[in-house]
Amino acid sequence: MGVAARTVENFRLAADRRRARGPEGTVPVHVWRCLLTLPRISEENILNPVRLIILIIGFLLLPGQAGAAELKIGFLDAERINRESAPAVRASKELEREFAPRIQELQKQEKQIKEAQAALEKDAMTLSETERTRREQDLVRMTREFQRSQREYREDLNQRRNEKLADLFQRANRVIQQIAESEKFDLILQEAVYRSPRIDITDKVLKALGDK
Repeated sequence: MGVAARTVENFRLAADRRRARGPEGTVPVHVWRCLLTLPRISEENILNPVRLIILIIGFLLLPGQAGAAELKIGFLDAERINRESAPAVRASKELEREFAPRIQELQKQEKQIKEAQAALEKDAMTLSETERTRREQDLVRMTREFQRSQREYREDLNQRRNEKLADLFQRANRVIQQIAESEKFDLILQEAVYRSPRIDITDKVLKALGDK
């Protein structure tokens, strides 16, 4: 690995570690979260990696630098890999099928809670103190059970999704490595302020993943 590739990779890994310490977001029911993309960063910080890359490339292209004329840079759209690659599409459909029964059960529980709450509000004036207390306690119990089921669903979905993404990452990484070696790329970027379509290897990666 060349100096530029090592420097950019170290920067990316350091950024990933900093973001890994942040709070984890909630998981939508039917959304395939793309984990292979670089984490988003604030507007003021986004210039830092860009400047770093520009400085590295500028240094390598200085007159007199060995191999400067042979520096070859590629670009990969990681979001497209996560959205459009055959393994990602299959994984998304598999997760939807796997968790469909649990989603339906959560929807059923939520409906029961809403109906119980509406009935309690409607009958509140005619209920005895004992009956109202009992129904309020039932509503609290149903709500707690729903929240527990919801939490377990998110945890299980996260685990299965991470397993699927780990497999996709390994397969995509092997394909990218093969393309980089066969076409003699010195540096492949995942983010850029501007890139020419001629350096974009995303379609090649998608095709290779689809053929496997």
